[in-house]
Amino acid sequence: MATEDARNFNWLLNSFVEETAGVHDAVAVSSDGVLLARSSSLDHEAGEQLCAIIAGCTSLARAADQAVDGAGVERVIIAMREGFLFVSAIADGSCLGVVASRDCDVGSVGYQTTELVNRVGTLLTPALRAELQQLASSG
Repeated sequence: MATEDARNFNWLLNSFVEETAGVHDAVAVSSDGVLLARSSSLDHEAGEQLCAIIAGCTSLARAADQAVDGAGVERVIIAMREGFLFVSAIADGSCLGVVASRDCDVGSVGYQTTELVNRVGTLLTPALRAELQQLASSG
């Protein structure tokens, strides 16, 4: 059975998808590329696939940041013909990936994503991260 913090983390992710206009899916990914949580809009396989994509985007963004002596990656936004992928850093090195439709308000989704990152970042302790990884891997 999941702890209250794990249930709250997953509730925040699902509420974000349900209440943010244009957002379809969201996943939380650990700093080492492991799926922590996924919105209920994704099945396990789709969540794992999106997790791998986000981990790759994060790795590439960090390499680019280092190459140009940046001060750290905050967000990556990929614009596609049918939508957007937002990847936002969480304080502990984890990240949040959000899939949104092409007609979304990019500024609003970016703002709401930042707000969600701030909320989940305060919850994401090492113990919770370990619990979320275990829950996510069980399908």
